[in-house]
Amino acid sequence: MGKKKKSSGKHYESKGERPNLARKTKNAMRRDYLENHQLERLNNQISAWKKMKNVMLTVPNPNKNETNKRFIRVSAREYWGNPNTSFSMKSSG
Repeated sequence: MGKKKKSSGKHYESKGERPNLARKTKNAMRRDYLENHQLERLNNQISAWKKMKNVMLTVPNPNKNETNKRFIRVSAREYWGNPNTSFSMKSSG
């Protein structure tokens, strides 16, 4: 028979099985961030790109024949270049 713990209530650790935030709330926060904080998001993307993280950008499709794909996802290293060599971002307009 095993030894019982004296103070089991003081050292409880959650198993992390369920989220502590409703999915609708989380999605609403994400939607708000993407719609209303474009400058903050761009600053976050640039700082992550400078740290050599894998940043993905959504850019207008250069191929105008693909009308079903108006925007495409490309890597920031492919679109902006290597952050260690030079800082030459393309303009978004």
